Order: sequence, then C-alpha cells, then structure tokens
Amino acid sequence: MLVAITITNVRVIDLRFPTSRESIGSDAVNKDPDYSAAYCILETDAGLSGHGLTFTLGRGTDLVASALTYLTANVKGRTLGSITSDLNAFYLQVTGDTQFRWLGPEKGVIHLACAALLNAIWDLYAKAEGKPVWRLLADMTPEQIVACIDFRYISDALTPDKALAILRSKQSGRAERLVQLEADGYPAYTTSAGWFGYSEDKIRRLCQEGLADGWTHFKLKVGGDAEDDLRRARIMRQAIGPHNRMMVDANQKWGVEEAITRTLQLAEVGPWWMEEPTSPDDILGHARIRREAAPTRIATGEHCHNSIMFKQLLQARAIDVCQIDSCRVASINENLAIMLMAAKFGVPVCPHAGGVGLCEYVQHLAIFDYLGISGTLENRVIEYVDHLHEHFVTPVVIRHGHYMVPHAPGYSAEIHPESLASYSFPEGAVWK
Repeated sequence: MLVAITITNVRVIDLRFPTSRESIGSDAVNKDPDYSAAYCILETDAGLSGHGLTFTLGRGTDLVASALTYLTANVKGRTLGSITSDLNAFYLQVTGDTQFRWLGPEKGVIHLACAALLNAIWDLYAKAEGKPVWRLLADMTPEQIVACIDFRYISDALTPDKALAILRSKQSGRAERLVQLEADGYPAYTTSAGWFGYSEDKIRRLCQEGLADGWTHFKLKVGGDAEDDLRRARIMRQAIGPHNRMMVDANQKWGVEEAITRTLQLAEVGPWWMEEPTSPDDILGHARIRREAAPTRIATGEHCHNSIMFKQLLQARAIDVCQIDSCRVASINENLAIMLMAAKFGVPVCPHAGGVGLCEYVQHLAIFDYLGISGTLENRVIEYVDHLHEHFVTPVVIRHGHYMVPHAPGYSAEIHPESLASYSFPEGAVWK
C-alpha cells in the first residue's frame, strides 16, 4: 500500500497562539512567548494526510516556515514507500542539502524545519500502517530501528552493534510492560503551576488543584531575583508537601558560576533536578555545575541542537537527566539515537514537552523508550503543560498525573482545520 501512496502537495502554515496575554509559557528568559509552530500538511492521492510541526515562540516562525517550504521539494511527487524503504537515506537527504545545509548544519532554523517535515512523514507512515507511532516503532525489528539512525558522528559513543544489543535485550518483557502502561499510564509532571509570570497566590492555587487531580511532580520556573526565587520555591514546596517531587528550571538564565551558587541556594527546597542552569551549548559548564552543585541533579536537552551535543553531554557526565525534544532535533530518527545513547550511559530520558504539540509528540517517544530501549520507568517522567490541547484532533489524555497510551493512528499532532484557519499568522481571525 505504501508504494501506491503519492505525496501530491504540501501546505505550510505559520501558526501562532497568543499565550503571552496570560503569561502562559513564561520563564526568566522567554517572558512573553506566543506558543507557535511551523506546520505542514502532506496531501496524498490516497485520502491520507501527514501532519507535522516544529515548535517556536512567536516571532521568527515565518523564517522556519520559509525553510520548511524549501524542504518540501524533497517529498512532492514521491511515493511514501520510496521514503520509508530507507528512512535514514531520506533523513540524510533532508538534513544534508549541500548548499542549504551551510545555514546549519544540523542546528537552528534549518534543523527545526527538517524536524517538521520528518515528523509529518512519520505521521503519514503510521497512518498508512493504521498504527500510532509508538506501536509502529514497537513493531519494527531491532535491525529496522538501527537502520533509521545516522551513526556518522556518534559511533565513538554508540555503535550500530551496541544499539542492536540494547534493543535485543529489551525484547523480552515488552508485552508485560505494555499491559502495565495500558493500565496505569506513563508518569508525568506538570509545569503549568509554576510559570514565571504567575503570582504567588496563583502558584498556590494551581498546586492545590494539581494535587487534587493526582499530580505528584511539579516544576517551578526560576531565574529571577535570588530571594524571589527562593520565596516562590518555598511556596511551591509548602503547597505540595515534603513527599511530592519538585523541579526547578532556569531556562539558561545564568553563567556557570552563578548557576552553581543559585542551585546550591535552592537546595533548601529539595529540588529533584535543576533544569537548564546555563547555556545549552556549554557542555563543560554543565559538567562543572553537576560536580559543584551536587547533590541536586542536572537536567537539560530541550535546546540541544543535535545528537552530537547529547553525545558530548553524556560522555562528559554533565547531566543526570536527558531531556529529548520532538522538534529541536530532526524528528524520530535522531531521537532514537539519543535515547539509545542515554540507555548506554545509564541516564534516564525525561522528555521536554512545554509547547504546542510537544506533549502529543513525546508521549510516543517515551512509550517506545520504555517498551523497546530502557525497559524501566525508574526516575522517568514526561513533562505536561495544560494548554492548547483542545486544538488537536487526538489530544493527549491525562489521568491522575499520567499520560494514557494513545491508540489513534499517526503521531497525534494533527490540528483541527478550524484552529489552523483561526490561528494562522497574520491572516487568521485571532490575529486580525
């Protein structure tokens, strides 16, 4: 069937939601984000469509959309089967344009656009197979998974043979793990109670509401005045009690030495991790912070450009928590490499999901990580933000602080046509 499906057209949309009006998504660095996406739809001659996006924060989405429009030349007129028969070859084609790649390579606007297109391909592939993406991956053999991955720059940390060994070792017990997930869901944490722009009273109220809904993991945005950060952290800790877990996130606000000082100051509230304490590019800086701010665990990854950065963070023992993102790197192909490297180094994967569509995406990645790569839920949670899910055809389902397993075919990021029309920028009704 895949051979017979031809991609006839691609639509690209600059999609923006005015979340800054209520301080949703606000942190110490990004104080007025409008959750946005460069969004594409792969239209076919078979009645199926593939939907893909990459997450942005408002201004500049047009740049990603322009890059995405350029990349669509790689799929127009092609059969789906010609792409899925060698997914690594297609990945290399999209990410490796010998002239366009100069604007990256494998980072920034271009790589974000690559992610959107590849996400759409995986969505179309899963729909054609009648499976959710996590199931599509789980039904692949270890050899098929490894064949999706570009090992060029990471083989000094993870060889194809080692990746195969990890995948093969987790074949047994998979059915039992899936039964557990179907019954209990995948554990999650909420960031929606602790945005930087929220008042102290709002933080208290949202924590209380979260506890009533079954949440046990909460995250607070920090990176403001030191005394203000500590006061807000004490408020959240008091609200959620001593036995629930609390994380703090500085969103790259500090230099290395200040990050060490501030992390040690916040140790009073017992943070489960400190997230993005400094520049995401500073691998050795993260390693130093991890050493000198112990015992607080260090987490990062949502702004790591590619698998090479993750490799170096793991090799340098710079992180305790690996935070993959579904759009910052080039889609599932690259995230498979990152999750396998994390498994080799014994670092838990806790996906970043603060943004439009990211919760819908990363549930599939985390589920496959549990079923096929790590085989454990120990110290693992998926981020959740309670915003904008109403715009999706198959939104995430949360029960008692857990992601429930999705069953609809595809990658879960298809947005309602009405929402696409209303929130497209600048012509949508919301922006007019």
